[in-house]
Amino acid sequence: MPHLFYHIVCRGNRRDPLFKESNDFLAFLHILEQLHEKIPFEIASYCLMTNHFHLQLRSQQESIAKVMALINKRYANYYNARYRLTGHVFEKRYFSKIIDDETGMLEVSRYIHLNPVEARMVHLPEHYRWSSFYLYTQPISSPPFMNIDVLLDYFSGTTVEQKKKYVQFVKADIVPNDNMFAEGGMNG
Repeated sequence: MPHLFYHIVCRGNRRDPLFKESNDFLAFLHILEQLHEKIPFEIASYCLMTNHFHLQLRSQQESIAKVMALINKRYANYYNARYRLTGHVFEKRYFSKIIDDETGMLEVSRYIHLNPVEARMVHLPEHYRWSSFYLYTQPISSPPFMNIDVLLDYFSGTTVEQKKKYVQFVKADIVPNDNMFAEGGMNG
């Protein structure tokens, strides 16, 4: 259904890291930008974790399967060349679930942005560098493949007010825990 967003999840083969260093994350984001020029798609939120990634993605021209095949093929080529490997980079075909209502759109986005918090990598979503959460917290322009308005439009007010309400929505259930890293966190 081209007018709807999907929650996409891809894991590294054998749960191995997909992203070993900053350049890997940057390469993935660059691939999204390059592909977006050829095949328009929209991402409402994303989070690139160590051994998997989440996308909240919609493609109105090409199928989700084609878009994901191109993204994963390009990234696998980059990864195998970068680390002098051969074979599968991804565990299997991506997971996808259609998001068919407003509540689902907001909940999936919150889940994606809270992934690094749940994995005990950071205390707050804005402390994680490799997610789209920063686009909702700062007055900056988004990469061309991002469409943050699709989520902001669920909230009233100016763009600044909408961003503030969205951030409050995402962070509403975060329980402060000063001992979070003492328990052996950071394993993502």
